[in-house]
Amino acid sequence: MKNKLRLFLILLIIISAAGFYGSYRSKGKTSLEQRINIDFIVKMRGGQFWNSVYLGAHEAAKEFNVNMTFTAPDSEQNTERQKELFLDALDKNVDAVILAASDYKGMKDSVEKAYERKIPVITVDSGVDSDKVVSSISTDNFEAGKMAGEKLISIVGESANVAIINFVKGSESADKREAGVISALEKYSGINLVSRKYSNSNEKLAYTLTKELLLKQDKIDGIIALNNSASLGAAQAIEELGLAFKVKLIAFDNTPLEIQYLEKGVINSIVVQNPFAMGYLGVKYAAMAARGIKVDKEVNIETKIIDSNNIYTEENQKFIFQFSR
Repeated sequence: MKNKLRLFLILLIIISAAGFYGSYRSKGKTSLEQRINIDFIVKMRGGQFWNSVYLGAHEAAKEFNVNMTFTAPDSEQNTERQKELFLDALDKNVDAVILAASDYKGMKDSVEKAYERKIPVITVDSGVDSDKVVSSISTDNFEAGKMAGEKLISIVGESANVAIINFVKGSESADKREAGVISALEKYSGINLVSRKYSNSNEKLAYTLTKELLLKQDKIDGIIALNNSASLGAAQAIEELGLAFKVKLIAFDNTPLEIQYLEKGVINSIVVQNPFAMGYLGVKYAAMAARGIKVDKEVNIETKIIDSNNIYTEENQKFIFQFSR
């Protein structure tokens, strides 16, 4: 009798545990099957960098059952339009918002409104001056700028005239990259930073600023351009003036045209980010946060320095051409 009772109790425990486990798994599956609505708001329409972010986001949206709206102002300096898009997302009562902020301080109030409405905000590429952001996913922009500065010094030497072509003043990524570059340059008393210009992520303006700089200054040994539009504009000016191999250019990002400039020697090195990973992780983390799953507060995306000596390695080819996760 005792043995039968013991067997009955064991079976009861097993059945109860199985029932609990089955209920837990069913709940998780139901949660995953519920479609999540997310607005992904970046800095500007178009451009290879943001297209790569979109590809990563699109891949994750399929995987994590997300209905994603990917949108942006027409230009990066239109910070008011980005704020409008963010507030429109809140009015739609989306489940989460992913934001690449053009204005580090200006987006603070909007992010805190989302927090009050219990809508999680994930930032990618550039953050916001608020502790209410659930997760920040980006390049370590200070370190990336520092890498660019150190690479330029290794090419031009410890006594040189150099310039920075930045993008949008007040953007967290722009400010941190510039600070990183300066931290590397200021270690050398012979390095003279003759100019800092802002192109507003406009390739034509970057071209004009670079051309004017090269024509007015007696000698420029090197230029660091801090995003893809600044890099392409600077490269075009250097090539047009016949200064390739004379003025050394460190660029950011890896558009096909930048790779061509690198192969021709107009660009000497490129700081390559991973925008596909930013987009993918942005959507993944937003979907998790919307479902009540804890995510990492900060994620740094890997960057690499690519030049003519290492561009054709298998590892770097995969890093440059990010067609899949």
